[in-house]
Amino acid sequence: MSFALKTTAFTDGGAIPKKHTCDGADLSPALNWNDAPARTQSFALIADDPDAPVGTWTHWIIWNIPASATALPESMPKVGDAGDGARQGRNDFKRIGYGGPCPPPGKPHRYFFRLYALDAKLDLQAGASRNDLEHAMKGHVLSQAQWMGTYGR
Repeated sequence: MSFALKTTAFTDGGAIPKKHTCDGADLSPALNWNDAPARTQSFALIADDPDAPVGTWTHWIIWNIPASATALPESMPKVGDAGDGARQGRNDFKRIGYGGPCPPPGKPHRYFFRLYALDAKLDLQAGASRNDLEHAMKGHVLSQAQWMGTYGR
């Protein structure tokens, strides 16, 4: 058994439904995971698009998800304090919370959802940047799981 991230919203490598994009309701997909390492103290999630014309585009960061959690519901509120101690930061749209796929017309882009099992809770305020999160996570990652979807216009 190994740490795994899943969603029923789309298959791994499959097309992301419109309701999870800027062309629809822009709702975060429900995510669930299992088999986190025994020493996990919290989880952090980074969702990004490495195919963006300006370089990797961050769509969502959330951290301090409780170690007891095994899922995030669909349509997470776009607020800094996400409940149960979890906090959300600013995406590259300069907004708090999830910002769905919104690529320019052309070839579909890949969207990676990466969940990190951490051996600590992070001392980061809501609204922090991805750089802040990655710096705080350094040396605390026990394991990583990922799921990828595609979207094009």
